[in-house]
Amino acid sequence: MRSRPGTAPGAESRSATSGGGGVFGQQARPARKVASAVGSRRAVRPPSLGRIAVVVDQGSGFTKAGFAGEDQPRLVLKSSSLVPSGDRPVLPAASGCELARGVARAHPIKHGVVVDWEALEGLWERLLVGGLRVCPEQWPVLVSNSPSAPPAGRERTAELLFEGLAVPACHMASTALLALCSTGAFSGLAVEAGAGVCHATPIYAGHSWLEATYRLNVAGSALSRYLRDLLAAACPHLQLQPLPRKAITQLKKRICYVSLDFEGDLRNPARHHPASFCLDDGCSVRLGSERFCCPEPIFQPRLLGQTEPGLPTLAFRALQRVPATLRRRLANTVVLAGGSTLFPGFTERLEIELEAQCRRHGYGALRPQLVATPGRGTAVWTGGSMMASLRSFQCHWMTRAMYQECGPRAVHEVFD
Repeated sequence: MRSRPGTAPGAESRSATSGGGGVFGQQARPARKVASAVGSRRAVRPPSLGRIAVVVDQGSGFTKAGFAGEDQPRLVLKSSSLVPSGDRPVLPAASGCELARGVARAHPIKHGVVVDWEALEGLWERLLVGGLRVCPEQWPVLVSNSPSAPPAGRERTAELLFEGLAVPACHMASTALLALCSTGAFSGLAVEAGAGVCHATPIYAGHSWLEATYRLNVAGSALSRYLRDLLAAACPHLQLQPLPRKAITQLKKRICYVSLDFEGDLRNPARHHPASFCLDDGCSVRLGSERFCCPEPIFQPRLLGQTEPGLPTLAFRALQRVPATLRRRLANTVVLAGGSTLFPGFTERLEIELEAQCRRHGYGALRPQLVATPGRGTAVWTGGSMMASLRSFQCHWMTRAMYQECGPRAVHEVFD
């Protein structure tokens, strides 16, 4: 793909139907256990707007937006936003709003699921109108969808896009499928670890195997909070409570890594590889085991009091649940995606533990092959950019006419 510098693409952009024929063809429906990621084929022409699409990957921590066919998103914004507490109901902290000086922090997405649609609409307006500087009424939109999000959430998303923003067409694609698409694959196992949730999702021929999808609610945000606790325990003499969340996140990204032998490293101080950093007040803090303890809950959620198994176990269970005839093919393409997979050592540790799970449960011939691209932090958005720019994809839009005819429930006909 070739990046386009400057402002939003316009008349020079490829047509959304260029060379696409414009009519849905007939295709056999997938097996019952498989949910289609590209939609049913209804005889309605896709929009002919002379524009490419806007691609949005909405995540729990950050939302990425840009234009189809480009290499990188134009915008990466925090999904949360500050709003005056008097303008909205005061929600308990567990639901995502934390009060401070008359201001509430709205978190529209928690663990990959939308929990505040009003805040989400505000986020979309910031992205499209304020950030990308486009008129939503003129642009088809491809938006990512969490593999474990409830079906009703897609109806609300359609309402937001067609009624709140008046877009001419939309497409909703699983983050797992988009992650695979970023590598050029349409079959494999997508292992995602973002800010709010981790997923292990088998994909075959572009379809998500929903009954074999597993999720883990321990992810990047939980690791940041855990690192704050580790810092407070290691340096009780310091006033760490006021340390900004952004500073904790930057520290996590800069100095933390995944241990390949956690128990052994924990017992042997000679393996701790200490590192120092300076606080704003000039004080220096030296960290040792905290560097590799921080990301460990993704592999051992019990460290945070969770009873669910770690991500390698969930990835193995996802492979185990698919038919034996497909298992080897999917294991040959295990695609990593999400910012929390960027820790040094993450790929090697996941590969070691996934292979150990296979041997332990009698699948010794199964040798998972991990795909960890340098740009996997934005893999979902990149996959959406690639997908929406394909001529063969242009018959998969849900149009405004379809929405007006069938209402929000049309998403189940189009995307199931």
